[in-house]
Amino acid sequence: MKISQMHVAEIMIPTPKMDLLDVDMPIEDMLEKIIDIGHSRYPVYENEKENIIGILMTKDLLKWQRAPEIHLKVFLRTAVFVPETKNLIDLLRDFKKNRNHMAMVVDEFGRISGLVTFEDVLEEIVGEIEDEFDEDEDDGEIYSLVDKSFRVAGHTTVDKFNEYFDTQLLSEDEEQFETIGGLIAHLMGHVPTKGEHHDTKGFRFEVMHSKSGVVKWYRVKKIGH
Repeated sequence: MKISQMHVAEIMIPTPKMDLLDVDMPIEDMLEKIIDIGHSRYPVYENEKENIIGILMTKDLLKWQRAPEIHLKVFLRTAVFVPETKNLIDLLRDFKKNRNHMAMVVDEFGRISGLVTFEDVLEEIVGEIEDEFDEDEDDGEIYSLVDKSFRVAGHTTVDKFNEYFDTQLLSEDEEQFETIGGLIAHLMGHVPTKGEHHDTKGFRFEVMHSKSGVVKWYRVKKIGH
């Protein structure tokens, strides 16, 4: 009953937070970005970000690697566009009928205002769904990336971070914070959202992935490296 009264605009990922790919991006750069972010599909634009020309499934990059002489456009899936005012029940029916898992959202003037996924709608019904970024706390929490930065889980303890990087993040008045997520939120004065960053003690913490108001993953880079 709840989602029967909801519309796409209430759950969409707004334009500034969308992860997009440029159709003219070299395949090496595209692979690096896809590996770092970890989504299974991406909107692809040409010339300007408003001009979405299709959706790339990451598995289709394997086909492109085998035939790099073919233009990437050949491997793109058709992009679906829906209005901000579309009811979530109707959107869910469309997703199931057309077997789409992503739709671009447009405002009343036809401009791109965000995107919405099948998972976004399902989570309104059944609660949070774990994905490739959601790992048990007992699993590894710090991963090195190809650009010499690191992917660090928000629930990573400050002690573990200090040990891994041979550093000391906390000052005496910050000893009450146990996790990286709690510490960074305290230092910034708010819970950061995707794309925001904060520099402290020689490290830059940038939000890679957040869900339900919680930062799941930070990209951490040593400043000056």
